[in-house]
Amino acid sequence: MEIPEDAILFGKQYYSIGEVANMFRMNPSLIRTWTNEFEGMLQPRKNRKGDRFYRPDDVKFLHLIYHLIRVRKFTLEGAREHLKGQKKKTENQFAVIQSLQQFKTFLLELKANL
Repeated sequence: MEIPEDAILFGKQYYSIGEVANMFRMNPSLIRTWTNEFEGMLQPRKNRKGDRFYRPDDVKFLHLIYHLIRVRKFTLEGAREHLKGQKKKTENQFAVIQSLQQFKTFLLELKANL
């Protein structure tokens, strides 16, 4: 997965579905499926042609969905129910996990340079 840092991610207003799929290294059809499954929570903009354009907040929410489904092994229905009941708590926990992973990466790089 190659999701850029927040400073870079929020430098652009919208991302096409192809760009988002490349960030997650998945097919655009899976991004489309997740968008449909989490329709009330995830609402990308659509142009007249029907193309989806994702805001940086949408990309961050897709990253949370990715974490629940691919890392924590939730089903689509289970992830949807989990997010409905505890969206704010889940987002906070996910932010802490990301920070800890970045810190771990930093420490491993520091150890390798010793």
